[in-house]
Amino acid sequence: MRILIAEDDEVLSDGLCRSMRQSGYAVDCVKDGMAAHTILSGDQPFDLVILDVGMPKMDGFSVLKCLREKNKQVPVIILTARDAEEDRVKGLDLGADDYMAKPFSLPELEARVRALIRRGQCGVNPVYSCGALTLDSVGRRAMINGETLELTTRELNVLEALMSRIGWVFSKEQILERLYSYSEEASSNAIEVYIHRLRKKIEPAGVTIRTIRGLGYIIDKVSDAKN
Repeated sequence: MRILIAEDDEVLSDGLCRSMRQSGYAVDCVKDGMAAHTILSGDQPFDLVILDVGMPKMDGFSVLKCLREKNKQVPVIILTARDAEEDRVKGLDLGADDYMAKPFSLPELEARVRALIRRGQCGVNPVYSCGALTLDSVGRRAMINGETLELTTRELNVLEALMSRIGWVFSKEQILERLYSYSEEASSNAIEVYIHRLRKKIEPAGVTIRTIRGLGYIIDKVSDAKN
């Protein structure tokens, strides 16, 4: 799961980024509206956007308007110090999915993030399964025969990528995009480490991660992998 946070208040931005990362999301943070507009105009998919209204260079309403005009339906939570009814109505009319006035409760924001991601997955099963292994992408946990599997945040995100398209080959670059924000240093060697750890942890479920030389990784039931 990948989130974009656009907030020019440095203290608030740092706190939001830290909170979302601790919840297991890959997070990109920008400090002005033009930077948000540029990133959202690209090909990188996001599962949710947290968007401040009063940003320099381009306000949040303008960013949201451009986003919806491009027919991008990523869920958006508007954050603003403006609590006037007309501002709330304007944000919702432009296509915001939720609206929070500052100051706000961080636990409430986190709950709204989970709710919007869950809503965005309507019609898409948020629980993936392969053999005895299941992964709840909203609840952020993996289980073998109902027993919670102890995984780090990075391991869980790698597993989620592979289980979201069982039978598909994921390159290292595709997995890296799901794990790291633009500002984070990352190497393909890190993916090899996570894959090595995951193989040991999911083996009891009768599931394996195969390396397809020159292409990437694919997740299979052990019986399928041998065919």
